[in-house]
Amino acid sequence: MGNRTFFAASILKKCAKLKLETSYLRVRCKTSWKISLSQGVGTSPLFLLELPHDSSLVPQIIDLATPVAEDLGLEVVKVVFHTNQSPPVLRVDIRNPTQDTGLNDCERMSRNLEANLDAAAIITDAYVLEVSSPGISQELKTDREFISFKGFPVKVYTSSPHQGHSEWNGKLVSRDENNVYLNKKGRVIEIKRSNIQSVQLDEERD
Repeated sequence: MGNRTFFAASILKKCAKLKLETSYLRVRCKTSWKISLSQGVGTSPLFLLELPHDSSLVPQIIDLATPVAEDLGLEVVKVVFHTNQSPPVLRVDIRNPTQDTGLNDCERMSRNLEANLDAAAIITDAYVLEVSSPGISQELKTDREFISFKGFPVKVYTSSPHQGHSEWNGKLVSRDENNVYLNKKGRVIEIKRSNIQSVQLDEERD
């Protein structure tokens, strides 16, 4: 595969049980986009289940995801349902067999798979749908990446110590022309961009 940077698009589904009826709107859930990076790619699809009370759920998701991916010219690499998180995370790893898998591939897969999952109504509670593509590089560089990864755990490496430290861990808040802002245990840390060597996703703390 070589050194490639692959992006992952995810949809955070915060489903609300609302008893609100209108003539033009039926609220079932609220959605927002997130982007993430992942590592490790297999040569064939891997399907994992962490849902002991319903062993039939992941096979149903596989049946939905596989044709969706094929219609988009993609392949499903791995499906995992992490029920030890709140809300649970349904992760579907994909790859493009003809070219480098990109953000657009993940976004298209997310939209189409979300529509199929909603229509099938096989997951009734709040959950996170994450469509990812395996990759290696975790460094954030562009403005788009800093916006997309807002709220994700990151590591910031500085050229000279900042407040006595050359490495900072925290959740990414934002980046402007002068600084990068981290949330570290509820406290906002401001680090000068001119003193930053790199900002990388911290998968160990994700």
